[in-house]
Amino acid sequence: MRIEFPGLVDIQVNGFGGVDFNSPDVSADRIREILPALRATGVTRFLPTLITGSLDRFATCARTINAVDDPAIAGIHMEGPYISPNDGPRGAHPRAHAIDASLDDLRRRQDAAAGRIVLVTLAPEIPGALAMIEYLADRGIRVALGHSEASPEIIRDAIRAGATLSTHLGNGCAAMLPRHPNLIWEQLAADELYASFIVDGHHLPPSTVKVAVRAKSPQRTILTTDAMAAAGCPPGSYRIGDADVDVGADRRVSLRGTPYLAGSALTMAESVVNTVRFTGMPMDDVLPMASTVPATYTGIELDGTVSADWNPERLELQIIDVVSNARGAHTSC
Repeated sequence: MRIEFPGLVDIQVNGFGGVDFNSPDVSADRIREILPALRATGVTRFLPTLITGSLDRFATCARTINAVDDPAIAGIHMEGPYISPNDGPRGAHPRAHAIDASLDDLRRRQDAAAGRIVLVTLAPEIPGALAMIEYLADRGIRVALGHSEASPEIIRDAIRAGATLSTHLGNGCAAMLPRHPNLIWEQLAADELYASFIVDGHHLPPSTVKVAVRAKSPQRTILTTDAMAAAGCPPGSYRIGDADVDVGADRRVSLRGTPYLAGSALTMAESVVNTVRFTGMPMDDVLPMASTVPATYTGIELDGTVSADWNPERLELQIIDVVSNARGAHTSC
């Protein structure tokens, strides 16, 4: 059957189509070149995501992104550097640049980004984090919790300070946690928090996705890809920042030589289908998690419409056409 839905919104994209937004060597022209391919997956608005790194590296990457004059880019998601320095919760982020929360450092990064940082992911337990959450929230910048080993008590403190999102909940934490209480349960139970999930079949088991969406409710669930350069590309070797990663035939993205995930090779259309498969929810209930819910959360204006063929028996979604109102253009797939 032919269906239409609003252009998709992805709030966490580290790269796509062989382009790593976290590489200081990537040019604005290269980013422009891959945007039609990203748009062809149904995404008409997204947040390029810059992970933990030095101030100089962040500034270089942010300026390159800002040089791309395309309405698909709705701001910058800064994931780190104010995260746990420990193995496990740190994930693929480089330990050398995981630092305490510094308002001076934050201001320098926002200046380098020309004020386009709209979402910050941090670990609330690190020194200075709660004050930073208050600072950001007072300025209308969304604050997400992630790459953390915070206690439930600190999670509650962060919510009171103004945190409103859990970044890729169920990941970016220690592999082994107390049965209960722990930071996952606390965030699932917090009605004040939206939660984003990477539904690629590797970051979370299907049953976990099903239970997590039930706990958060569809109205507070955001689908995201956490895509890196391998998205839209074949399996092989890639980089995210300075880290070497391998993409297997199963599309799992791993930090080379470790068991740690390092982003995904997922598209938003695949995420939507996986969520339908894992939860048993109808497509009409899942699509808003990839469009209107993230748009409402971030204040990003939706753009355009997507036409697709949807086969509910086979759980196959084929995008046919993407219309971007902001660009006045079609992308036929």
